[in-house]
Amino acid sequence: MTSRRQRVAITGASGLIGGALSSSLEADGHEVVHLVRREPKGDHERPWDPSRRQLDPAVLADVDTVVHLAGAGVGDRRWTPTYKMLIRTSRVHGTDLVARVVAAGAGPTRLVTASAVGFYGDRGDEVLTEASAPGRSYLAGVVRDWEAAAAPARAAGVPVAHARTGIVLATHGGAFVPMLRVGRLGLGGPLGSGRQWTPWISLDDVVGAYTRLVEDASIVGPVNLTAPHPVRQRHLAREIGRRLHRPAIVPAPRAAMRVALGQFADEALASARVLPQRLQELGFEHRHQVVEDALDDLIA
Repeated sequence: MTSRRQRVAITGASGLIGGALSSSLEADGHEVVHLVRREPKGDHERPWDPSRRQLDPAVLADVDTVVHLAGAGVGDRRWTPTYKMLIRTSRVHGTDLVARVVAAGAGPTRLVTASAVGFYGDRGDEVLTEASAPGRSYLAGVVRDWEAAAAPARAAGVPVAHARTGIVLATHGGAFVPMLRVGRLGLGGPLGSGRQWTPWISLDDVVGAYTRLVEDASIVGPVNLTAPHPVRQRHLAREIGRRLHRPAIVPAPRAAMRVALGQFADEALASARVLPQRLQELGFEHRHQVVEDALDDLIA
């Protein structure tokens, strides 16, 4: 592994993970540039337009590593056929564009792409690692195609890592914020039966894991970014309620969730007992091993 100073280009830098990662990499001495879809406002920003499949190779000519995070939010809106298509195309087309420019060989020698534990689908109590087969849900198919879109870079010999990330616990963005919002209203009961496994990870550990992937180009293929101890959804709901001093008893029924979320309700109710096997083999030390510690840090 090398910790040499790098110039790192990040797509999706305005998001939860992108913003935190940018700050952390800069604090570690790396230079960070953001790929933006508007007019750049300074030397730290460079243009690209994934919707039109436009990325000038010159934009990445002096970059060492690309961290590709951009994509439409999975849980941001109710899933309609149109939004489902946007979820897929924003990931697959954007990754294909970045991979082809990286494969051209004029710049980056490392590609780290976002991915998701949705790859595994709804698997009940089955223990899932990076070696597990993909699931059969819509989102599992999206993630499979998303990762496959990086094939041009792999074929060119560029080391590519896929960060299959679980639910990120943070108070200022991501899927955890709605949980806190309903929890404060005393409505944060378990989703569905509550027996489903929830693969979570703290934002601090996500940033630490991404940093490891940036600095160690020998890590290739899928890497699960989750905590070592996934929890059942009812346990997570109960622990949130306990810290907010609110009840977390009444479950959210599947039928009501389908009305509110569309087909995404099925994904939200999926059970994925995902373990970070590769991170642990690499000796990565999670700051938050158990969800109680993470919630203690997040909820004052």
